Amino acid sequence: MADRDLADDCLRAYAYFRWADDTIDIALQSGDDRSAFIVRQQALILRLYRGERPTDLCPEEQMLADLIAHDRGPDSGLRSFIRNFMAVIAFDAGRNGHPVSRRELSAYTVCLGTAVMDGLLYFIGNGHPYPRTPDRTLAVVGAHLTHMLRDTLEDLPVGFVNIPAEDIESHGICLEDVESEPFRRWVRGQVEQARSCFREGKRYIDSLDVLRAKLAGGWYCARFERILDAIERDDYRLRREYHERQSLAAWTEMAHLGLQVTLKHFHRRFQMGFSHPTFRVALDPKANIPSYHSK
Repeated sequence: MADRDLADDCLRAYAYFRWADDTIDIALQSGDDRSAFIVRQQALILRLYRGERPTDLCPEEQMLADLIAHDRGPDSGLRSFIRNFMAVIAFDAGRNGHPVSRRELSAYTVCLGTAVMDGLLYFIGNGHPYPRTPDRTLAVVGAHLTHMLRDTLEDLPVGFVNIPAEDIESHGICLEDVESEPFRRWVRGQVEQARSCFREGKRYIDSLDVLRAKLAGGWYCARFERILDAIERDDYRLRREYHERQSLAAWTEMAHLGLQVTLKHFHRRFQMGFSHPTFRVALDPKANIPSYHSK
């Protein structure tokens, strides 16, 4: 879906942050090593945006350097994408085994929502005047809430707790008993919040003028909404794996969604063009067309 002239940079961005995330989650074992890695990457981003290019870069950092060198401008969205995504990785690097507050998790989600949406709208339809309204990142917020639910049973044993400390205390949640009523009640609240974010966020996506951005956004939401469907069917009991999103039914649904979005997009374009004054004059033989002949 990316613009042809930005496809390589889109792959660079994904590859760099995939590497950075795996480095934090897998390769580095100590908190000091993870902190040093984050400090180096944040300093590197600042230096690259100042026009410097260090000579000691590893191949993944060279991809970041190329990506930043190709930035289309200070307000392009790429800098926001990089800065916010690095903030997300930095947050994950420092919270293992530590309780987090509702405020910290909210800031974490805002950073991720901003990063993903700015990246999406930088690499697809670059330069198009996408509206910056309050609902701009809500679809990604819904996806992030769903993503955290999906990974809960995998994250808890390794020290990543995506439940605010305030909720654990106020709702009497026992992290070792994910089948308990308080835990399932919390899951239900998260599902309802994610659904609300998707409803509002998809309205924003549906309002966009670039079809590729609509398709990417719609498919992005649909992948996570299938997980919410499964959680609801399971009566808000979480699983370790959700294979529904990789089934034949899921691919069929994606194809149908793509067709719906495309038809709706062109129908709206046709209606807008049909209502344009030029079309109304062309179709109305009695229209008062002024004469431009000189006297």
